[in-house]
Amino acid sequence: MDTVSLIDIAGYLPENRVGADYFAQFAASDRLAENIMFRAPKFRHHIASDENAVDMAERAIAPLVERNGAELVSNVDILITHTQLPDVPILGTGGELARRMGITPDWVVDLHNGGCASFVYMIKLARQIMQTGDASTALIVSVQNSAGQIFTQSNVRALAQSAVPGDGAGACLLVKSEAAPVLGLECRTYPEFAGDMTAAVDPPRKYWEAGTGQLHIGFTESRIAKVFARGNRLVPEVALAVCKQIGITTDEIDTLVTNQPNRLFLRNWRDALELPAERHPDTFDECGNLFGAAIPVTLDIENRAGRIPNGSLVMMSAFAHAGDFAGAGAIRWGAAPAGV
Repeated sequence: MDTVSLIDIAGYLPENRVGADYFAQFAASDRLAENIMFRAPKFRHHIASDENAVDMAERAIAPLVERNGAELVSNVDILITHTQLPDVPILGTGGELARRMGITPDWVVDLHNGGCASFVYMIKLARQIMQTGDASTALIVSVQNSAGQIFTQSNVRALAQSAVPGDGAGACLLVKSEAAPVLGLECRTYPEFAGDMTAAVDPPRKYWEAGTGQLHIGFTESRIAKVFARGNRLVPEVALAVCKQIGITTDEIDTLVTNQPNRLFLRNWRDALELPAERHPDTFDECGNLFGAAIPVTLDIENRAGRIPNGSLVMMSAFAHAGDFAGAGAIRWGAAPAGV
């Protein structure tokens, strides 16, 4: 089958850099505040009040256009997007993004599931389309835009959960080539856990109904314990499955890039895979939990800093929501800037 390569990656963080003291001033008595899952990062970035998901997507894509030329990007065959908080309930980001960019891909897919592991899932979907049809290029975009919108609501910002998320977007280009091959991918669905993450409003109502309550994530101590146990297991599990698939051991991983939900997960994952901290980039204290955008944004930060030389073996691994999905993928890196 044709080899598919990730030839370039880019990220975007909104200008509004918010420190932990912003949330500290609103903190109320929250019995979950001491839970390790909600220990706040030092900083995170929030979407601007006049910014939307498509704006963020365009800003993430801009460096790809600059480095690879407008012609390559404007002629992509596949556009796949994942948006944490769609601006219009019925519509995803793909159609409007294509309109703004003036492109007409054969495939426009707004991927709603996959959560924090959606970047790997989108790569898998794009590769499958490219290997079974005529498409030869794909643009993948992940947007996390809920931190500065849902989690800063007047009642929600006092909850411990609100200090953890940050906003950002990431994008990558995939092409049929041998330049930076996607070596292996593993995606797993666990539908039995799909109901363990819920949206909550007090007083109860459907999210689209008029009312006084403000939407937030419904956490309980028992659910948090279950999510923590699953997350600890799933991320190393799918990464090891990819290692087995491509015939390597974990000590051959040069860079492990995961979703960035909290410090304890990050430590446990690298310990489980027996990797030193310097091989597992940590953007949590600058970006917070970027959900689905964490992997591409972290890759972009590390790549621009020159810490992922071409030829490196990069492993991406993440789990989503309450553990209903997990995905991992290995790439032989070839997107480093010139001279790195």
